[in-house]
Amino acid sequence: MTFDVHQLDVFVLVGAVVTLAAILAVRVSAGAGLPSLLIYLLIGVLLGEGGPFQIPFDDAQLAHALGFGALAIILAEGGLTTEWREMRPSIRLGLSLATVGVAVSVAVVAVGTHYLLGLPWELAILLGAICSPTDAAAVFSVLRALPLPKRLTGALEAESGLNDAPTVVLVGIISTGAAAESGLLEVAGIIVFELLAGALIGAVCGLAGAWVMRRAALPSSGLYPLAVLCLAFTAYGAASAVHASGFAAIYVAALILGNSELPHRVATRSFAEGVAWLAQIGLFVMLGLLLSPGRIDAQTVVQALVTGLVLTVVARPLSVLASSIAQPMPLRDLGFISWAGLRGAVPIVLATIPLSEGVDGADDLFDIVFVMVVVYTLLTGPTLPWAAERLRVARRNEPRGLDVEAAPLDRVAADLLQVTIAPTSKMHGVEVGELRLPQGASVSLVIRSGSSLVPERRTVLRSGDDLLVVTPRKLREATEDRLRQVSQNGRLAQWLGDPRRHDRD
Repeated sequence: MTFDVHQLDVFVLVGAVVTLAAILAVRVSAGAGLPSLLIYLLIGVLLGEGGPFQIPFDDAQLAHALGFGALAIILAEGGLTTEWREMRPSIRLGLSLATVGVAVSVAVVAVGTHYLLGLPWELAILLGAICSPTDAAAVFSVLRALPLPKRLTGALEAESGLNDAPTVVLVGIISTGAAAESGLLEVAGIIVFELLAGALIGAVCGLAGAWVMRRAALPSSGLYPLAVLCLAFTAYGAASAVHASGFAAIYVAALILGNSELPHRVATRSFAEGVAWLAQIGLFVMLGLLLSPGRIDAQTVVQALVTGLVLTVVARPLSVLASSIAQPMPLRDLGFISWAGLRGAVPIVLATIPLSEGVDGADDLFDIVFVMVVVYTLLTGPTLPWAAERLRVARRNEPRGLDVEAAPLDRVAADLLQVTIAPTSKMHGVEVGELRLPQGASVSLVIRSGSSLVPERRTVLRSGDDLLVVTPRKLREATEDRLRQVSQNGRLAQWLGDPRRHDRD
């Protein structure tokens, strides 16, 4: 099959129009409190064989490969934009949800669908493994917009970033028939090896990459985001080459890189967010194209509803309860975590694995998972703010963090920080002298409404101001801590106290 310039022009036109429509759809989905994946999936269905445009697409192997690539980009963005200091207090629960929680969820869904729907054990276990992981894109996009304490968002983000790895391994083993030849202990050993090896490779690549980036003087600031993303994908490729978990590797590497003292961190995160949005749009539209609406009948809908009910009402609460042994939390917190187990592209992408392997009944599994994701995303997404209020875990005035950009000053061991004061920051109304930055750090310039001014100690800061702060490199972390503390607690914030303690309450 040839691909000429005219076809390329048509492809570019259609791709640009679809992407613009998907970008504008973000506004609609955000206003409704829904993950944007639903609109992207709908666009794909309309473009597919069941819609008016009737674009044929039934290559499950291509969908599987492209889906894994998109998920890797989404996980990299999640790691780069996650604050380790906010995740660390809840990391034990997050890890437990990604391992123990997944095991409990798979078992409960498998038993429930076997006896309620009459599925063979192989398909029932496969369906449980496909449906159990939460979706990183859905969790990052929805939960970060809610005023939640960091102990909750940290646990949920850690879970969504790490639970893809064990489920990918499990679904792959079952789909290829290797599970039937191996015992339970051998399968568990494979999963543990892939997770640990992947995380170790990711940590090595992340630490080595951060060391190199701190010492590399690249000729253009635009090269730093590219280099950081390539370092994360180096971890993915290295882990996959030794049959370890590429997903665990890329998330851990990106988490380390995103929390290291690298130049142009804000620009890197913005670039990663843009690439991740493009990956999400392409992924969900492609999955919508892969669906054949003509195959979905009343039986498929009933099976999807029953599966989702078992997953949401039984499996998810039990998995959260079992996981809380590693890090106990109040019941209201566990209740919210149970309801916030958002599904999205990950289960649908996992459903392409048995499709590409030609497993009997894989078409039905794909349709069941697709319908279940759509229905229960519509149910859980818009109700998360209500659930947070009813369970009293929401913070109405939860302050948002500052945007801090850093650039190295080559001739001295110092960094220039560009700090943007958010509208909700309590730094509004604070005098420069009341910041009480560490000795040696100072606010050198304030940019307000397009004009610059050299601040004095009595200069009052306002929301929307951009500050240029010069700090010795060895004091950079303490300076950022102090700025964030004042942003969260105002002028009465304790001198260089720990701002993280407020998130543990």
